[in-house]
Amino acid sequence: MTELANCNSCGNVFARGIRDICPACYKEEEIAFKKVYKYLSSKRKREATIDEIARDTEVDKELIMKFLKQNRLRNSNFPKLSYPCEMCGIAIVEGKLCVTCSVSLHKQLHQHEEEEKKRTERIVQEEEEQQQVYYTINKDEKR
Repeated sequence: MTELANCNSCGNVFARGIRDICPACYKEEEIAFKKVYKYLSSKRKREATIDEIARDTEVDKELIMKFLKQNRLRNSNFPKLSYPCEMCGIAIVEGKLCVTCSVSLHKQLHQHEEEEKKRTERIVQEEEEQQQVYYTINKDEKR
């Protein structure tokens, strides 16, 4: 069952299916993709950068990066195509993060998990200590 949504590109309402953009914007993207691919198919242009492609084809850089992230343009065919890491901005050819940022993020996540584990153990230990209360009854005491 489809649902109504706003197009991420133009904002118009459409029946969302597979894509997050309306059919009109999808057609425009396909035209832009064909223009970029045709440009890169030229032997002289195979090693063009995103800036050069955007300048020569008048296709938005963000759209070219979208094609790269969707693997519609492969770096194996066009070696100078890269886009910025989402954390530090260094040029990468796949994924969303460079290796350095990815490793750093994994370390931070691991550290957070360790801290959370210690905090949970401390809470459990405190609860156990509170439950270990002993009461004594003095038998000699009169009631």
